[in-house]
Amino acid sequence: MNARARAAAAGLLTTVALVALGALPAAAAGGLPPAPTPEQAASAPQTLDTLSRFFARDGALARTAAAPRVEGASVPVRVLSPDFVAGKPGAPVARVEFRASLAVASDGQKASLWTVKQAGGWQVVNIATGDDEIRYAELGRGGLVFREPQIDAWYVQKGAKVLPLDEDAVRAVGRDGTSLTAYRERVARAYGDKLPGSAYARKGAAGGYDAASVPGPAVEEGPGGTVAAGAGVGLALALAATATIRRRRATLAA
Repeated sequence: MNARARAAAAGLLTTVALVALGALPAAAAGGLPPAPTPEQAASAPQTLDTLSRFFARDGALARTAAAPRVEGASVPVRVLSPDFVAGKPGAPVARVEFRASLAVASDGQKASLWTVKQAGGWQVVNIATGDDEIRYAELGRGGLVFREPQIDAWYVQKGAKVLPLDEDAVRAVGRDGTSLTAYRERVARAYGDKLPGSAYARKGAAGGYDAASVPGPAVEEGPGGTVAAGAGVGLALALAATATIRRRRATLAA
């Protein structure tokens, strides 16, 4: 985590965080209207207006010219499960944390809209630069796609095999992947002492701040160092409770 991201994460404890640009508070994303489906929440007029401001950040284009549109259906986004790391019998390797929809601006910029199901319906709780979630879901079609947020690695599980979808995952499991059993052993070694409730988590060692006091923000860094933070419910994705950083890097060929 770089200094800018650490500062943003720490700031969430004491002040209103920013979403995508200096004038958009986290509450703006968290306060978007609920809808019966993730797709309806993503394409709601208020969401599109928020997207216009998102795409116009740093003067990339005029807000009135952004003309954002939402393409295709939402996809489930899974992250490495603490139960799997802990070795709980029958636990899947990953669990669904939110659904993501692809938004595109008139100049080709892309963003991922994160939606979660709450009491009033599906609600957009974060906007992240790029289209990682949608791209990897497509690349891993036919298997269970998931992310290991601590190292920003994307994988697909196919039966008893865990295969890499990006270079971060290659560094972790090799270009040919590894067995599900071997992967479990690796993440148990890496994170077994950092699970929720551990001494590591209680002292706030992850990311250098007391993650227990954060209601569940996700911090994203896009091109040019623009930091966005969403006040999403249930989006504290990292097992070590550290804020996650989106890094732009090459995707493996499918």
